[in-house]
Amino acid sequence: MNIADRFTLSRIVLSPVFFLVYFLPAWSNVSPSLTVWVMIPLLAFMEFTDFLDGFFARKLKQVSDFGKLFDPFADVLVHLTTFCCLVISGYMPGIVFMLILYREFCMNFIRMMAIQKGVAIGARKGGKFKTVLYVITTFYCILMESCVRLEIDVSGILGGLDIGRVILIVLCLIAAYASFTDYLVHFGSLIKADKKN
Repeated sequence: MNIADRFTLSRIVLSPVFFLVYFLPAWSNVSPSLTVWVMIPLLAFMEFTDFLDGFFARKLKQVSDFGKLFDPFADVLVHLTTFCCLVISGYMPGIVFMLILYREFCMNFIRMMAIQKGVAIGARKGGKFKTVLYVITTFYCILMESCVRLEIDVSGILGGLDIGRVILIVLCLIAAYASFTDYLVHFGSLIKADKKN
């Protein structure tokens, strides 16, 4: 396993760790404020490895078909994990999470179909933009949760924060299906070919 794939693997390993840290106060006597100083750096590191794996893959000329599949798989695992935390905490509506979950599973199906045809689908611009929105939305909501855990009074601006949260979540959903449509347009022929067979 090359260095780029190791950075990708770290996201997969750390995703359940983030989930455990996030809910640790509910399951134990650990102070909620203490978890803030762990989950935010942990989330930042996981997202930074997404940059690092691509950077080293290009720099060391280690771009591979495996990496093109492994990287988006790790991304999906991270984002579905963090979104699940947001749903349970009430920051994201469950229906939005389910729609995003369906999108990601359908995208995974297309990637598997493409592999059967010898095509490894890498991230397109729409997919990358969607990922950026996922990251921004996650950090935004985690920072809101951190204010609660640190007992920082944001009641005066809570209305504005909630509006921003809703806007970001809606944009995530739109970007998710817009990028999915883009993948269907460019790689839908792989599915059609199998239907004819």
